[in-house]
Amino acid sequence: MSRFLTALPVYNERRHVGSVLDETLRYSPDVLVVDDGSTDGTGELLAQRGDIRVVTHASNRGYGAALVSAFDYAIREGYDVLVTIDCDGQHEPRRIPQLVEACRDADVVSGSRYLKAFEGDSRPPQERKYVNRVITEEVNRRLGLQLTDAFCGFKAYRVDALRCVEVSDSGYAMPLEFWAEAVAKGLRIVEIPVPLIYLDEERSFGGSLDDMVQRLAVYRRVLDRSIHERFAPGLAAPCSCGAISAVSTSGVSPIACCCTLCCGEPQQ
Repeated sequence: MSRFLTALPVYNERRHVGSVLDETLRYSPDVLVVDDGSTDGTGELLAQRGDIRVVTHASNRGYGAALVSAFDYAIREGYDVLVTIDCDGQHEPRRIPQLVEACRDADVVSGSRYLKAFEGDSRPPQERKYVNRVITEEVNRRLGLQLTDAFCGFKAYRVDALRCVEVSDSGYAMPLEFWAEAVAKGLRIVEIPVPLIYLDEERSFGGSLDDMVQRLAVYRRVLDRSIHERFAPGLAAPCSCGAISAVSTSGVSPIACCCTLCCGEPQQ
């Protein structure tokens, strides 16, 4: 198995961080926590542990910034694969080896809570499910992808591929910029099914993003900018002859460009 690192972006997760880290360490020998300026005592709990690495942001810089810090750490320390997992109990660490294995044939392995149903799946808050569906459809249409979950934070990345990735959005919309960057750089993308788990349906994004209309507007603005910065005007997405290579492994859904401008039929 490749040498891999599991990273958890954390902000004010005192309630969950201990149990999530204990479970994560069962499946990943190397664990990094990016503490994004927590003020609830999370940092003090992390400082008491000797079994993890910690990168601390002096102030709250945002979810996207925490992920970029994890990218930079994995590159700097020479890992082969980086796994990212949220610290709120939504993801099952026991699935980490499965994501790492799928990274043998892909640059990005993205968990999807909507690729298939699992027994015991939670019912997501309707507002969040709606926003995810609408934005995922827009990402697919504009970038030629076939994602089913544009926002799942449970991912594995081939670290060599991350060396060419440049993203600047520091907030929750960063995954949208990442998808545009992945297509622009021709990264191989697959989705892998993961259970749908919501332990706290009242969980807040914070600030204006708690309003669905504002959240949609922010996501669309970031997606617009990300596409505009990377592709020529009028070009919805790069052609499938070079942009996205389809990957097929057991239990994994290939993501392929559907451009027909010069390749004829959609590619898969």
